[in-house]
Amino acid sequence: MVMTSPTTSTAVNSVLRVPPASPAAAAAYFGASLAFHADVSDVASALAAGGDPGFVVVDSRSTASWDQGHIPGAVHLPTALIPEQAPRLLDPAVPVVTYCWGPGCNGATRAALALAQLGYQVKEMLGGFEYWAREGFAFETWEGGERRAADPLTAPVDDADCGC
Repeated sequence: MVMTSPTTSTAVNSVLRVPPASPAAAAAYFGASLAFHADVSDVASALAAGGDPGFVVVDSRSTASWDQGHIPGAVHLPTALIPEQAPRLLDPAVPVVTYCWGPGCNGATRAALALAQLGYQVKEMLGGFEYWAREGFAFETWEGGERRAADPLTAPVDDADCGC
């Protein structure tokens, strides 16, 4: 396939082999994506603002993983226990943000699905616990609180706002 313009003719590269969606289709897709996902920095900012953020954070990992590190204030609710324990631990009127280990893990997706099937409004936190820690946000372990320096590949080192 060859793309042509009024002035040039070039072969299609792998990026443009499938043309971009129309602006309307792209707006619908990206808007829907934001309805299903929350960014680690946005979750941290909402929690740090004080008061009620309007959502509850759920850690869907095992107890050993929870003990290794979790977001302060999160509810520990392993995915397998959601059907049994969610009605006791979560208010169905409050949106839920799920997280698991990180981008290579779909545990938060499975937890979000289980919660949605029970009637909860839910978003998945992109990046999971890995990016929470890598972006330098405080977390709790079985030994107490911890915080690591921000990884310059994932977060601005000297600024709380990444600008995105």
